Amino acid sequence: MSIDPSSIPNFGGQQPEPQGPAGPVVPDQDLVKQLLDQMELKYVVDDEGDLAAPWEEFRTYFMFRGEGDQAVYSVRTFYDRPHKIDEKAQLLESIDDWNRRTLWPKVYTHTHDDGTVRLIGEAQLLIGAGVNIELFVSSTVSWVRAAIEFDKWLVEQLGLEQEVDEAQQPEEGDDDQ
Repeated sequence: MSIDPSSIPNFGGQQPEPQGPAGPVVPDQDLVKQLLDQMELKYVVDDEGDLAAPWEEFRTYFMFRGEGDQAVYSVRTFYDRPHKIDEKAQLLESIDDWNRRTLWPKVYTHTHDDGTVRLIGEAQLLIGAGVNIELFVSSTVSWVRAAIEFDKWLVEQLGLEQEVDEAQQPEEGDDDQ
């Protein structure tokens, strides 16, 4: 099975000749790899066999769970920026606002044993009975874009621009000579 390239927004990658399945398909990891290749996104397969695309501040996983008609395709983004437990109320207020205004990803918090709070975004699609390939492609592309946009939005909402800028500045003594 292959993806009709005309259904993929152009991220600067090559656009192969259109070819796609007629009728519904049950997507799998190989199909997602093909899509990520066409989007020119780097990816890895983790120790548990899940496909992940890493960015600087987060990782997006493309996972398949369940069997038969109950099979689910889940795109889950783990945001790496740690937040303090005393910031959780502000985080919840911000992500509640995001969740009210947008369809995806739905974002929630996870508090670790060490007291740090991290955010997770998620979108899901039932795929067990098969899905239209254009729906699958456009959903995946939209979810990836939304994961990126959420990170930018949160930085703006919480006033983290200075923190991000400082992290991107070379440290003293890091001259490129």
